Amino acid sequence: MPLWPDDLAGHVHEHTFDSVLLRGNPLGDPHERPLWVYTPPGYDDDPDRRYPVVYMLLGFTGQVQAWSRATSAYRDPVPVAVDRLFARGEAPPAILVFVDAFTTYGGSQYVDSPGTGRYHSYLCDEVVPWVDAHYRTLASRDHRGIAGKSSGGLGAAITSMTRPDLFGAFATHSGDSLSEAQYTPHFYKAVRDLRAYDGDIFTWWEDFRSRVAFTKAEDLRLLEILGVSACFSPAEDGTPLLPFDPATGALRPDEWGRWLDRDPVRMAPAHAEALRSMRGIWIDAGTHDEWFLDLGATAFRRAVADAGVPDDRVYFELFDGGHIAVEYRQPPGVAWLSRVLSAPVADD
Repeated sequence: MPLWPDDLAGHVHEHTFDSVLLRGNPLGDPHERPLWVYTPPGYDDDPDRRYPVVYMLLGFTGQVQAWSRATSAYRDPVPVAVDRLFARGEAPPAILVFVDAFTTYGGSQYVDSPGTGRYHSYLCDEVVPWVDAHYRTLASRDHRGIAGKSSGGLGAAITSMTRPDLFGAFATHSGDSLSEAQYTPHFYKAVRDLRAYDGDIFTWWEDFRSRVAFTKAEDLRLLEILGVSACFSPAEDGTPLLPFDPATGALRPDEWGRWLDRDPVRMAPAHAEALRSMRGIWIDAGTHDEWFLDLGATAFRRAVADAGVPDDRVYFELFDGGHIAVEYRQPPGVAWLSRVLSAPVADD
């Protein structure tokens, strides 16, 4: 079966990217990564025209191939739905870049970490320059955006805050935020889960790796906690350190504090200038998100306002939905970003 429909108006170019920065990463994950670049309708017709770019980040456990599949029957995959919008003229055309940051533990959270590797630097310092060199981009931060759902939404928000020299707009769909609401309910459930493994998450990990994945109710929860610990609270040697006591659920202040340091809500005050520089910020989440990310979205929206970002640069919505199978929110987010990023700026 072909990955893409015959009537796709644009084109998806599938590359293998050889990353110098991911070589020798702590988990021994591949340094050669799939990198998909979508060019919109008309790209091949005018060799002088340049386009804004939106970098697309997947959520936890996501791999690039997932972009070719819909999350539900009767729905188009995200790239196909975006292509339809462009073909109908409902948004200015843009280049989309689909980035792979999967790890053995399920994901990188798009940060540099001694527990997983240099995925933030890989994205910013390798992938972005490569795309600008190989495609007709409008190669400036004012025409470059980043978007993602869940962990991808986290990556979009924190990457924009820490690298406003590269990104001038972002969309976070059901993005990780307000960590105490998102994580602590799952920590308490994880304590109960870990009783079957003598309180040792690595005993669970050995069991998980020995059988068909996700055949036990606790699998996704424990994988997420182990994976995020590898990203946010590793020991100096890269070993993931849990942010809570596995017997009681009591928070460990040092490790938990390192998780909070990656919370967009808490990052916002220190990165207020970067947020004010954004041309557009899209924030949304479902009203019954299973990770309480509707609370996170609301808190981040307030933090963005407190940072001094004008209301007319922010799109905020709590929609009727949960966390799963809400990727249909991403095509309108991409369309909104493409309008923002296509608008001229004084230096153009």
